[in-house]
Amino acid sequence: MAEIKEVPSKISRFERVGAHTHIKGLGLDKNLKAIKVKDGMVGQEKAREAAGLVVEMIKEGKLSGKTVILAGPPGTGKTAIAVAISRELGPNVPFIQMSGSEIYSSERKKTEVLIEAIRKCIGVEIHEMRKVYEGEVAGIDIRTTSHPYNPYQKVPESVRITLKTTKQEKTIEAGASIAQQIIQQGITEGHVIQIDAETGRVANLGLSMESAKGKTYDVDTSQKIPRPTGDVLKEKEFVYSLTLADLDELNARQRSGGFFSLFFGGSESKEIDTEVRMAVDQQVKEWVDSGKAFIHPGVLFIDDSHLLDLEAFSFLGRALESELVPIIILATNRGVTTIRGTDVKSPMGFPLDLLDRSVIIATHEYDAESIREILSIRAREEKVTIENDALERLTNIGAKSSLRYAVQLLSLSAQNAIAMKHKSVTLEDVERVDALFMDVGEASEHLRKYEEKLMYH
Repeated sequence: MAEIKEVPSKISRFERVGAHTHIKGLGLDKNLKAIKVKDGMVGQEKAREAAGLVVEMIKEGKLSGKTVILAGPPGTGKTAIAVAISRELGPNVPFIQMSGSEIYSSERKKTEVLIEAIRKCIGVEIHEMRKVYEGEVAGIDIRTTSHPYNPYQKVPESVRITLKTTKQEKTIEAGASIAQQIIQQGITEGHVIQIDAETGRVANLGLSMESAKGKTYDVDTSQKIPRPTGDVLKEKEFVYSLTLADLDELNARQRSGGFFSLFFGGSESKEIDTEVRMAVDQQVKEWVDSGKAFIHPGVLFIDDSHLLDLEAFSFLGRALESELVPIIILATNRGVTTIRGTDVKSPMGFPLDLLDRSVIIATHEYDAESIREILSIRAREEKVTIENDALERLTNIGAKSSLRYAVQLLSLSAQNAIAMKHKSVTLEDVERVDALFMDVGEASEHLRKYEEKLMYH
């Protein structure tokens, strides 16, 4: 017998530490008061408490069609607060993050990009009651007949299946389509299946634990599940979670399938017609009115939103007045600047009519204590051991330059410590990396020094 042994894997899973991996929530208590350090959030207490009120209104469905603006200097946690809002809302609430520059495409209109992003943020939870035959296959008999065009070939004609649950056993007969599905899915005795009584769709749920096959220890990739309870023929509720964008695409595909696309390979349209979206909205409203569906308004977060132009702002203002619209969060680090596409100056580069219908949350620069705590959290997230004097040096660099620069130096210092065979990041590592790299101020001074030798455009 050949000797076989398993080789242990050195890498269990792929990990990537992003800029906001450590964010777990807004870090608020039961009274929506910010705790200085909680859920990966540090400082910015007023902004987090304001965001907490926004989250509560979103959960109660009272903020639909409103705009939230996060305004503050670069590196003050605007994106972190938006990510924390999405964490607080839970996994069922759609959250789409994009940059203001993403709307400019050579293939699609700006309004098309925005409306698609908006509709991706609106979730539709569809509930449907259907009659199904469900049970463990206790017996199966597939009958075949000669192929109509080839008498030497056999094709399935019908099937007789005996299904049993913990309560009863029932035998049913089905036609060729169901027999074909059973053959294709490799369903045999012991499998738990589900047959839609209306459409005839067959679903293989897995292998029954109580069956003879389920009790054996043969190598089998099938999932093992308990034998179903109740009657064989039952009404079950199926829940589908889609977005309006998914429904738009499904509806558009059904309408586009025609003679031309079938035989001449008509190209798929990059944009969806307004009529398709109107039909989807009408269908969703009918589902909601009849109790078959529930709408979950999500969050559309647009970072660097000062890059939007006047047409995009006008479209957003119009979209906010419609019935099906998510919560829109805009983030910017601009002061009084020109609205893109015009010569008009305005606060944050936004039109005044959009500012009037928005709630504005301000973020402020971090103090030294907050910078130190954020660096400690980032060190734990990146699995970096850092000495106290090195952490203090990085804190001083962050207070003098910026938090982002200090976070960058933390990762670089950890890499330098590995190269120098240090067990932890030392003050020597931080000072060496700080001497090798420049922050924004040092880079500007460096370029100003060689200004006469640089090219002008």
